[in-house]
Amino acid sequence: MHRERDQKRRRARRPSSVRACKEVVDGGDVLVAGLFSAKQKDHLAGMDALTSEVAALGGRVVGRFVQRRGISGGKKGRAPGGKSNMGRPYSSRTLMSTGKVSEIAEERAAVDAVAVVFFNPLTGRQRKVLTELLACPVFSRADLQPPGASAPAPAERQSRLLEPGRSQVT
Repeated sequence: MHRERDQKRRRARRPSSVRACKEVVDGGDVLVAGLFSAKQKDHLAGMDALTSEVAALGGRVVGRFVQRRGISGGKKGRAPGGKSNMGRPYSSRTLMSTGKVSEIAEERAAVDAVAVVFFNPLTGRQRKVLTELLACPVFSRADLQPPGASAPAPAERQSRLLEPGRSQVT
């Protein structure tokens, strides 16, 4: 029963999120960011899809930030990352590491971006903290989707986005 009520609340809030996102993003410079596990081999295709979705709302993506989780274990396995943490965010407050959030904040100020859109879903707390740290509105990919729409499956997304000769460097 609680689950159904929570789903109804989320659906009721989403149109305003989509509308707010479109109003902020339309005609503005936007940064996109994503945290991906080392297991996710198609992360570049996901970022391309996010870039396309921002462009469909009228935004111009002027910077992309990717943080990979579980790529290396650091010195003697004591650094953050590693196999056991690959599915978890770096920080429950900000999703990404403090260093990556600082990079995004510096770039946002340098290019005067109007918003940052994350590939990953964000909790209310993460959205609030990131909005304060980045000094601009922060959205997730889900905020770009109209209610009832679902993101394309990774295979469909990748085949649609990868064109012959297209560079995959971020």
